Amino acid sequence: MMAERNTIMLIVNGTLLTSAGGRLATWPGWLAIEGDRIAAVGTGDAPAEWQTRAERTIDARHMAVLPGLTNAHTHLEQTFMRGLADDRPLLRWLKEVIWPLQAAMTPEDMYLAARLGLVENLRCGATRVIQHHKLPGREHVAATCRAAAEVGLRMTLARGWIDLGPTGEPLDTILSDLDWLDGLLHSPACKPQAKISLASGPLAPWRCSDDAMRQVTAWARDRGVPTHIHVAEAQDEVEMMLARCGKRHIEWLAGLDCLGTDTQLVHAVHVTDAELDLITQSGALVVHCPTSNMYLASGAAPVRKMLDRGIPVALGTDGPGSNNSQDLLECAKIAALLAKQATGDAQALLPADVIHMMVGFAPGASDAPAGVSGALMAGAPADITIVNLNNVRCQPVYSAASALVYNACGTDVHTVIVAGEILVDAGQVTVLDEAGLIEQCRLAAAALMKRAGIQCD
Repeated sequence: MMAERNTIMLIVNGTLLTSAGGRLATWPGWLAIEGDRIAAVGTGDAPAEWQTRAERTIDARHMAVLPGLTNAHTHLEQTFMRGLADDRPLLRWLKEVIWPLQAAMTPEDMYLAARLGLVENLRCGATRVIQHHKLPGREHVAATCRAAAEVGLRMTLARGWIDLGPTGEPLDTILSDLDWLDGLLHSPACKPQAKISLASGPLAPWRCSDDAMRQVTAWARDRGVPTHIHVAEAQDEVEMMLARCGKRHIEWLAGLDCLGTDTQLVHAVHVTDAELDLITQSGALVVHCPTSNMYLASGAAPVRKMLDRGIPVALGTDGPGSNNSQDLLECAKIAALLAKQATGDAQALLPADVIHMMVGFAPGASDAPAGVSGALMAGAPADITIVNLNNVRCQPVYSAASALVYNACGTDVHTVIVAGEILVDAGQVTVLDEAGLIEQCRLAAAALMKRAGIQCD
């Protein structure tokens, strides 16, 4: 049920954290929501006027109140693939399990897998996800959009594509399908899907031709949508690109004029200092997926070097097939620890840095006024995540930022609000029958395994 535009909510007694301008600020206070926007924010006790007007008051005592978290990279179809390809490097993981299962998924499988993954993201505090969609069929894409519209969080759907190799699509098909999806998301019939935006999603440089990369990027730029692409995840991929054209991934993108402020570079593990300079000059965003990089033994992205150069870095869980969860708070701790281990510097990534990576960027967002992404301030979208720190893992709390990054996990998420609508209320999902969804998914996943001929260990 959608929140009424004039609904007023009040959050009181919380520890508010915001990351506007890249700086973390923390204060005890209150926040008022009117309709789909934050109406007012303050320190201490809420003014009597707001206490009187509020139709719903949430007591956030011993809780952290943040701008909604963004999971900046996932693959929702992989909720049906958790644990099936453990302990394999990237290319074996793809060829032996992920690709065969994706080929066997029906649109109904995709719909259920997306619903399951979106609810998981909600429960772990995400108000926005970037779905790098690997199943190109229009029915599968439409099923994912339907799931997102029903669950109610914000989603950028990066329509995955490749034009090289046995599963490559003709360029005309890629462009035609992007046109179709752009039209679908902007049609009057799609009003319930107003929280869904579009991106171009080339899957990896070694699977995309020069001509297709140029033309599809030009298409995206003409429509003002970003390009979301895996780069330099594994050393093997870099070697294949060098053999093909003599260029590393970032060099290739820059040489095609496909690297810019509209580019979202996922992973960027095996990048040179020269490539980091190219990223800096372009203004591109990097999406860091530390859990997946460790799971597949891909390596550690040089995040500290990126931040020191001013490169914006967002945090992603990656798909459940290589994580195996979509718990962004768990991912936050792993990001901090991996940076320390990789550099030998205990201060390589601090809690404030990681929180900024979770809330400071909303790739694909077009609903926030300039300068308010990651901020708790009047006029910002009412996308709020409340995390309960009043538990044995977190108490006593001397620093809310430290507790969020090093102690909290997805099960501590108390309330999730998107555009003024409460989607998780005191730990309970409000938008669907969660137990029923889990049972549907269990049965559908078993049938998928049988069709694909994959045996569980």
